[in-house]
Amino acid sequence: MESSGSSFVLSKPGSSPPPITTLPALPSYFPPTKKQTTWDKIRLAIREPVAEFAGVAVFIFFGTGVDCQVVLSTNPGVASSPKGDFLSVNFGWAIGLAMGAWISGGISGGHLNPAATLAMAVWRGFPWRKVPGYILAQVLGALVGSAIVYGNYVEAIDIFEQGYRTRATAGLFATYALDYMSSVSCFFVEFIGTFILIFVVLAATDKKNNAPPGGLLPVTLFLALLGLGTALGMQTSYAFNPARDFGPRLMLTFAGYGRQLYTYRSQYWLWCPVIAPILGAQAAASFYDLFLKERDSDSADLVVPAHLLQSPAPGASQV
Repeated sequence: MESSGSSFVLSKPGSSPPPITTLPALPSYFPPTKKQTTWDKIRLAIREPVAEFAGVAVFIFFGTGVDCQVVLSTNPGVASSPKGDFLSVNFGWAIGLAMGAWISGGISGGHLNPAATLAMAVWRGFPWRKVPGYILAQVLGALVGSAIVYGNYVEAIDIFEQGYRTRATAGLFATYALDYMSSVSCFFVEFIGTFILIFVVLAATDKKNNAPPGGLLPVTLFLALLGLGTALGMQTSYAFNPARDFGPRLMLTFAGYGRQLYTYRSQYWLWCPVIAPILGAQAAASFYDLFLKERDSDSADLVVPAHLLQSPAPGASQV
């Protein structure tokens, strides 16, 4: 008989118990983990810096490439007619930045700029241990990108320079100021240009400030650099990025352009296209965070009711 209030079944004395059904073994829900090879570990360690390297190389490839085509084609021995103008230069650099950001954005964040990397480390919690690798990759990417373009246009450069190497073609790769510009004016152009560029980047990546979808961020960068080039590009060749100038300048050193790369205007290469952008980026981030960025909730901002701060009574449940 079976008790209505029990799940036990009473059997007759001497009868065998009902058979126990064995459940089938089910395969594991999780697939077996693949053992990492040495290359997998190396690839994981260098993936982000390599993305920065590739992104900057493409950026500089487009930018210095359009510089060479526009300027060198003005020589009748190079081309039958000029191929482009200053607007072409601005479009080339802006397209290069957008392409570099699309290549690296989903992997490394698409900094493409030591000034941006340092600003992210100081103001956005980017790990400091990654900063040296990022900056080295950015400089090397700029060197390689400009070297590819130099190799492509070396015959045209020989015709344009009649076999010499002067600032006339060094300026196709590194940045130089117009002769009438004072040192203060040069510094200010690079400072304020980088300030605007990083300010736009911070606004475009702020999820609480009408940020575009992540895949459209390169379009924002394209528009920002295009606007900056058309507004400020004439006087200092608008580096706004230490790697954009220093990497190609290193390449020119290997190409035989000599000491004038570094002695020009009392180490212009250091204080104008390197230090000014770094300071401009820091100023942009500090201004944005001080006046525009919405503060995240933290323990200092929360008002906790007084009764929750009291010790619980003995024996009370704590959840």
